[in-house]
Amino acid sequence: MKSGVAPRVLLVDDNRDGLLARKALLEEQGFVLVTATNGEEALEALSKIAFDLMVTDFRMPKMSGVELIQCARPLHPALRIILISGFVEALGLDEKSTGADIVIAKGANEVSQLLRSVARLLARNVARRPPGSQKDGQPRLKTKSNSV
Repeated sequence: MKSGVAPRVLLVDDNRDGLLARKALLEEQGFVLVTATNGEEALEALSKIAFDLMVTDFRMPKMSGVELIQCARPLHPALRIILISGFVEALGLDEKSTGADIVIAKGANEVSQLLRSVARLLARNVARRPPGSQKDGQPRLKTKSNSV
């Protein structure tokens, strides 16, 4: 990510209200937003634009958020991904099982968690590790200052 350039975020959700609310929230923070209402639209956008971050819902028709992540990762391995779901606890969703960098539960703390997570993923030069190498559901972060 180049300094001085607003990060590009792809926001994916089939729920129009959720999509618009998250879009407004992230635009207020200065991010450039592109929205998609399903996984197929998201993959099309990913093929045309270089994004810094993708925020996707879990449950969508045709293609789930996890399926979208599985398609996007090989094409864009450096893409940071946040998965949002109302089923995090019920389905045991975590970073390792979904391939996302961060998994957020919908609910009362969603807005603050989303803002913190977006800031954390975009503020650091994070070396992404494959989901299988993450322990206890926590992504392992490596900054440039730690590597040399």
